[in-house]
Amino acid sequence: MTSKAVEMVAELMALSARTAPKGRGQDSIVIRVVAGEELRMLSAELHRLGEARGIKFFLRDAGNLEQSDACVLIGCRGKDFAGLDCGGCGYETCQQMLEAQRNFQEKEKPFHGPSCVIKMTDLGIALGSAAKTASLHNVDNRVMFSAGVAALSLGWLEDCNIAFGLPLKASGKSIYFDRTA
Repeated sequence: MTSKAVEMVAELMALSARTAPKGRGQDSIVIRVVAGEELRMLSAELHRLGEARGIKFFLRDAGNLEQSDACVLIGCRGKDFAGLDCGGCGYETCQQMLEAQRNFQEKEKPFHGPSCVIKMTDLGIALGSAAKTASLHNVDNRVMFSAGVAALSLGWLEDCNIAFGLPLKASGKSIYFDRTA
């Protein structure tokens, strides 16, 4: 029963992320809710990445994912941009940013930039909206960089270059705080 209720909240979180305000009204957010076998696959991939890269907190977070009831994955499509030539990405024009993305060579990095600062703000607002919805329904959650890295590694968020995960658990004590390492 608890797991089904958490999965329902996860769907509401996805709705909150989808309807969160977006710069210039352009939606570049990609959302996926995982539970059951997919959640185990996400945890296993995060564990594999932690072992391969020697990142201890990935291993800890993989354990959290394994204990979770569901996880909401939220990413941003990397090639989308606001078209403002604002320079927030570090380049003079949006086209220069896209060219730098095409030339990005470091495949071992968890995220692949540069990214449009407006789109990254949209991603942050979507994450905050989703976390707020979980909180309103008293479901423990935590925004995890690592879960997003594992989702990207699995190819689950098409065309995204940056993603985060919000694992969810309903229990007597939050498993996402008072953690070691």
